[in-house]
Amino acid sequence: MPVNEQSLGLAKEIVKCGGAVAFPTETVYGLGANAFETAAVENIFKIKGRPNDNPLIVHIHKDYDISSLVSDIPPYAKKLAKAYLPGPLTMVYKSRGKVSSAVSCGLDTLAIRVPSHKDAQRFLKYINLPIAAPSANISKHVSPVTAEHVYSDLNGKVALILDGGKSEGGIESTVLDCTGEIPVILRSGLITREMIAEVAGDCGEYVLKDGEKAKSPGMKYKHYSPKCKTMFFVAGELDKALFEYEKSNREGVCAYLLCDDETAKAAAVKNVLNLGKNGEEIASNLYLKLREGENKAQLIIAVAPKEQGGVMKGVMNRLTKACKDV
Repeated sequence: MPVNEQSLGLAKEIVKCGGAVAFPTETVYGLGANAFETAAVENIFKIKGRPNDNPLIVHIHKDYDISSLVSDIPPYAKKLAKAYLPGPLTMVYKSRGKVSSAVSCGLDTLAIRVPSHKDAQRFLKYINLPIAAPSANISKHVSPVTAEHVYSDLNGKVALILDGGKSEGGIESTVLDCTGEIPVILRSGLITREMIAEVAGDCGEYVLKDGEKAKSPGMKYKHYSPKCKTMFFVAGELDKALFEYEKSNREGVCAYLLCDDETAKAAAVKNVLNLGKNGEEIASNLYLKLREGENKAQLIIAVAPKEQGGVMKGVMNRLTKACKDV
């Protein structure tokens, strides 16, 4: 449904009765429920088939009192919030324990996000509750960037899909641990390490150790995967990718090349999923093209772009988890 008074009224009724609603954000579509209610939060995990050790992010509107949910907000976090919120940045703080423990999977921290999408803000303001929300798709499948993607995955499993058009950001938010002396990136996204360091003075980057509990969504498991087979080649391996492309199509396997515009021009093949010319375009198009590819191809052959810094760090995180055996 389009986002209007009627659909927002229905969304509020569903959420207050313990149900889940799919809603747009500037990154991907979210599947949201009342973060205060354990049964409502657990229902999200059930709908998605999501592992119960993979924490959720709480979404709030820009005027919500964040201090009612978390404590120990360091000065650098306040500077970052002023610079980049509302926007595609999730910040992890010490939790006050007000929301359900199911949200953070038993951790003593809470991930908070203030999305900038105007319809997300309308939804969150109308509900006026903290909304726990992962991406609105079946777990491990490609994240949804349109209402149609949500419908394809969750038809019959969710009572309402609020349609706010395509999510232009295209990949999930940057997740930042704000519980230490300096901010530490747990998941890369559209707000880059350089952007964070420019405001906060410094920024670290965390690598999950074997056997350690995930502090953020997207740190464990294979994610973002299309339903067809995939292959992955690093930048500079176009010749190898083209060999597999020609071999597959010659053997009757419909293969498509997934790559940036420069690589697409160099490859000069018929079946190509062109991600775009720069980091922002590639991020915006990644999930759209993966979804398009799984509907056209039996095999997607991904070739990594040469540029891998800045926003592309987040893109590469998703691309490798989607197409590479990791």
